[in-house]
Parts: sequence; C-alpha cells; structure tokens
Amino acid sequence: MTTISAAAVKAFRERTGLPLMDCKQALQEAGGDEDVAFEVLRKKGKQLSDKRSDRETAFGRFGMYIGTDKNVGAMVELLCESAPVTTNEDFLQLAQDLATQLATGPGAKTAEELLAQDSPSKPGTTLGQQKEDLFNRIREVFNVGRLVRVDGTCGGYQHNAGTTAGVLLRIEGGSDEAAKDVSMHIAAMKPEVLNVADLDQDQVNKEREILAAAAKAEGKPDNIVEKMVEGRIRQYCAERALVEQPFVKDDKVTVGKYAESSGMKLVGFWHWVIGQKSE
Repeated sequence: MTTISAAAVKAFRERTGLPLMDCKQALQEAGGDEDVAFEVLRKKGKQLSDKRSDRETAFGRFGMYIGTDKNVGAMVELLCESAPVTTNEDFLQLAQDLATQLATGPGAKTAEELLAQDSPSKPGTTLGQQKEDLFNRIREVFNVGRLVRVDGTCGGYQHNAGTTAGVLLRIEGGSDEAAKDVSMHIAAMKPEVLNVADLDQDQVNKEREILAAAAKAEGKPDNIVEKMVEGRIRQYCAERALVEQPFVKDDKVTVGKYAESSGMKLVGFWHWVIGQKSE
C-alpha cells in the first residue's frame, strides 16, 4: 500500500473539504495521485448520493439572473434537505451558477440538460460535477427543481425569511429598483395573473353566479343585484390581477400606475415558493 504523508493528506483535504480519513483512503487507492483520488471520491460520493436520492428536499434557494442591463433573465430552484445548508456559500454559488448558465448558455428544458453544461464559476467542471462535489462535502441530497429562462429584460426578488419565495419579473424600461419593488409586492400579495383579462373566465363566471345567488337571497331587486354583482366582481378581479392591486409601498396607487410612473411596462412574472409546485 502506498504511504501517504500527513502533509499530502492535509493538502488534499483543503482541496476537497472532506474528512481526513476519506482523503487518506482515496489517496492510497490512487497511489498518491490527487487527480485520480479526486475521481475516486466523486464515484464514492455519487454512489452514496444515489442511495439517498429518495430523501426529502424541502428547503432551498433560487438562483437568479436579472438586471436591466441584460437582455435575458432566468430563475432556477435548488433544493436541499435542511435549512442551515441554504446559507452555505458553495450552495448559494451553485444556485447562482445554475441560473447564470441557463441564461447565458444554450438553454435547457430540464435539470439534466442544465447539469450537463459547464459551470460559469468553475472552468473545466460541469454543473453536475459541481453538485456532486458539494454533496461530497456536505453529505446532503441536492435537487434542481423548476427552471425558467426568459428572453428580454427581467428584474426580480428573493424572500428568504420564513418561507422562501422567488419572483422573476419580465419588464420593458424602468429600473432595477422599480422592478425589485414590484417583485417584492408580488412575493407579498401573491397575484394570480398580470391583467384582469388573463383571469380564468370560467372561474370569474362561477364567482359571479355565487355573488348573484347571495344577493338574491338577501331579497334585493334584480336591478340592484346586477349592480352589486358587477361591483363585487370588479373587486374580485382587481384583487387577483397584479396591475390592479394597491401597491404595498403606497396603497394610494395601483401597481400598474406605479410601474407607469417609473417608466416601466410589466410584461409577465413567475412567482415560486420553495415547497410549493406551480400550477
């Protein structure tokens, strides 16, 4: 068996971040060759990761690629097993690398396609290898969840207190600050659609029927019922459409009016919460 010096083990541990005994055993198997030992550790980590793949990943963060200086935006969900890991610098870097590569690379429709691409922060390493190396150091399962790439300028916001929410906002014009303000509003008020016209009309009609039945049960005349229902339907729709909602930072104006005053057109948005699946 190859004799490995303590200094070699220490240096390899600094490179991998893994326990000393794991590093020593890998170096011994590799005959002292660090690169070979690194691959040994990767293979062992992959085997362990596969065994643990059914573990629940209920925590996470969103990698985001946003900014009014960019003509593309992206958001990627990276999931993990425990809350403390969500503040780990390497975990956050992986989330950001996933979003950056999705936005600036050839694109990807699935997590597998994205993980096969190169890491923006680690030349010569794929995102999948970066994910495996992180598992080897932390020994938690990581899963790439939802991902979206948007052609056009995007702003956004990530809320990490309590529930973790991510908002990607497609805009035209405006500023990063104004886009963040609207994104924060979306995270707080949870609009269903951008405009009233985007609402499911079957659902709106069903609500109209419910309101009409309730008004008639109160003994109101038909002409009054009609006015009451239409007024309440307008409120029902306004509560669910982003541009019609009172802006959280100034409820005297709607979000639409705030965006307009900021020289910004709202085009669309994606609002995801860790642990919840999109419709």
